Amino acid sequence: MELSARAQQGPRRLQGDPPAGGRGLPPPPPLPPPPARENGQGLYECPMCHLVCTDYPVLQEHVELHLEECNFLEVGGNLSDLELAQRLQNEEDKQREEAARQEREDFQKLQRQYGLDGSGGYKQQTLKNMEKEVAFGKMQPSEYHKRKADMMESLAFGIDDGTTRTSGITEALCLYYQNECKDIKHVWLSMGTDHFHCSFGDKGWGCGYRNFQMMFSSLLRNSTYKDTLKDNSSIPCIPKIQSLIEEAWKEGFDPQGASHFSSRLQGTKAWIGACEIYSLLTSLRIKCQIIDFHQPTGPSGTHPRLFEWILNYYSSDKENNAKVNCTSKPPVYLQHQGHSRTIIGIEERKNRSMCLLILDPGCPTQDMQKLLKGIDGNNLRLLRRFIGSLKHKQYQIVAIDGVLSMEEKAARRQASQLFTAQRIP
Repeated sequence: MELSARAQQGPRRLQGDPPAGGRGLPPPPPLPPPPARENGQGLYECPMCHLVCTDYPVLQEHVELHLEECNFLEVGGNLSDLELAQRLQNEEDKQREEAARQEREDFQKLQRQYGLDGSGGYKQQTLKNMEKEVAFGKMQPSEYHKRKADMMESLAFGIDDGTTRTSGITEALCLYYQNECKDIKHVWLSMGTDHFHCSFGDKGWGCGYRNFQMMFSSLLRNSTYKDTLKDNSSIPCIPKIQSLIEEAWKEGFDPQGASHFSSRLQGTKAWIGACEIYSLLTSLRIKCQIIDFHQPTGPSGTHPRLFEWILNYYSSDKENNAKVNCTSKPPVYLQHQGHSRTIIGIEERKNRSMCLLILDPGCPTQDMQKLLKGIDGNNLRLLRRFIGSLKHKQYQIVAIDGVLSMEEKAARRQASQLFTAQRIP
């Protein structure tokens, strides 16, 4: 594209502007006015070195070079070559030290953000936060000691204490949709799924673990999955989930992920994501897959292909055209940058729009308990997510679909040496 004539001229020096490279230097001697042209050829003399030019713009550039040279001499002309080199080296060293310091600070910030700073894990955070509650008068010392004893018992057996668990939500939803919602054409719900809220011990980092507990609570309701999980027939606490992931790494699942965490999760506040959930489920012989919606597929950064995939997942085994379909499908793990949630169903509306039903581990237990007392359009907003409300750049899901034989498990373990996921689109 050609520039306009004005753009090609470049910046103009305005009357009263400081001279280029001034730094306190006196202004250059005024250029002589262009003399009359002789024989069609003008001659212009530099007022500083008396060089004669035949082109006035060339003379202007020539004088600018004189000014830049004077500026350099003012700054470094009084220094010896050795002193000048030393000054330049010192400045370079300072820049290198500042870059290294900034890199250390950024790395430490990431370690703190992702729970890898050595500040302790679930147990330490629980005790610290309960001590704060006592200090602020929000918890009685007697309650502190009781909760501490309960926590120690829970950790000893590796079983969640159930204090943030809400059961019966999917059952309440099924009843609600059968009697209400005239604007709904179809709705599909997962198997019964309990909600788990973050507690004193995992606030700020435990969403991935809580979502695994939600998925696990659903699997234990199905005889096929429960038989496969007979050695893990209770909801594991967060430290137990961490140890199960470490065991999956020891078996050989996802060596890259194991290396990222230095093969250690217990005693940390490390965040986990879709890859860790996949490795853990597969190590337990639960058949699952990761789907990577790596970019928006709709206007304004939306992901309609994600909604379509979830609809196909839940509706694939429907046998009739019923309005309410309580399926045998487990819930779906949903991951995006910084947070994860659990999809327990999807609405298909009469206007052809879709709405996901999502359990969020960040939603307080008190609010989830209200759903059991009666669902209406207001409190259902805790679960509903329309296409316009899921606008992160990337989403990953982990979907369960059956159990694995020992041979299939071994094959998937081998395949996880180089982790890949199905990408849509």
